[in-house]
Amino acid sequence: METARQPGLQSFLGSGQVDTADADLGESEFTGPAPDQGNELSAVERHALIVESLVWHNEADTEQFATALATQPALRHAFIELQGDLGAGKTTLVRHLLRALGVAGRIKSPTYAVVEPHEVPGLAIWHFDFYRFSDPREWEDAGFRDLFASPGLKLAEWPEKAAALLPPADLVIRLEVQPDESRRATLTAQTATGVALLQGLKKEALI
Repeated sequence: METARQPGLQSFLGSGQVDTADADLGESEFTGPAPDQGNELSAVERHALIVESLVWHNEADTEQFATALATQPALRHAFIELQGDLGAGKTTLVRHLLRALGVAGRIKSPTYAVVEPHEVPGLAIWHFDFYRFSDPREWEDAGFRDLFASPGLKLAEWPEKAAALLPPADLVIRLEVQPDESRRATLTAQTATGVALLQGLKKEALI
């Protein structure tokens, strides 16, 4: 049975399909972090993670999503994990997001370097790719702990390769290739920052 769709988000993604109820988690009643809550969700809110699921039928849908995500104020200090198999579209999404944020020139994949830094006015960005990450000592030697503790946007592909060392992601974006070559994106907000990102995207969808 198909889950209900929100017209606003459907319009925002063009031909994208949006499912707003998760079969396992149900819908959350969380409406926003309390003033003194900081970036941590309460135990109840952590139990009922905020989940959105949508389909990108082509790269234009991916680009449209990335452009909207780039406008969210909460993105400036967020940590986003990108999960999915090879060819799922993780790097494509990151490249569209970096372009939308104003990164110019050639955008290199950090597969071999593990991390590629970028900077636009007022924003530091680090793009990680942990696909070849295997030595935990590299985490300290390369200064990754300091990078994650510093202000700015962190984007990580293949986070499972360094799962024991990474802090909790604010937003997890899992991409899956569908039989028709479209991409299903499942967005999971795990902190108040992640929730703010999803709420901001919903507001954009109503335009």
